[in-house]
Amino acid sequence: MFFRTWRHVFKLDPDRAIDDRTLERVCRSGTDAVLVGGSSGVTYGKTVELLARVRRFEVPCALEVTDPSLAVPGFDGYFIPMVLNAGHRDWWIGRHADALRRFGRLVPWDITAGEAYIVLNGDSAVARVTGADTGLDADGVAAYCQLADRLWRVPVVYLEYSGVFGDMELVRRVRGMLSQARLFYGGGVRSAQQAREAAQAADTVVVGNALYDDPDAALATVEAVKGAKPPV
Repeated sequence: MFFRTWRHVFKLDPDRAIDDRTLERVCRSGTDAVLVGGSSGVTYGKTVELLARVRRFEVPCALEVTDPSLAVPGFDGYFIPMVLNAGHRDWWIGRHADALRRFGRLVPWDITAGEAYIVLNGDSAVARVTGADTGLDADGVAAYCQLADRLWRVPVVYLEYSGVFGDMELVRRVRGMLSQARLFYGGGVRSAQQAREAAQAADTVVVGNALYDDPDAALATVEAVKGAKPPV
């Protein structure tokens, strides 16, 4: 799949402002890809506008499709998030089945991948929107990971701490039990040191909020991830 070699990814939210100079630095940073997506305030128009700005550069650009109305054509790849620990089935199967009933014939399956989220920060927007059970212990997280990886064969498992730096020991444990899925980590990566630690625990490190708060520190994470020893 299109994401199999990604080590470092910058995530851009269509609902958050980013100036042209910072966006150019992001796209020319050496990151493996730009991932477009957000938990609230995202519209089709904002997504189109951000894609057009990124397309001035050669960096691969993928979209997280959180609603079928936001499925903008023209991306290099598409991720379909499923929040496994959501409080309602809509967020892991219901909305997906409804979307496929309406638009299944239009899905570019060769560049579309399932993305099994486990949300672990109860104060995050995504946790509030989905009603996620973020009080899971390590065994609970491991169970969801095995469900996604071994039973459902989802190609991406995503540990989402969204705004806070997570438990790297837990991330390493999850990575060690995966048989075929690639492990994405996102949350609180705001320095080169944190980026290096995350890159040693997960296959792919996603950096998002830091871009808007401290672009220089965020850009330094690219070299840190690329220079880190990947998990075995």
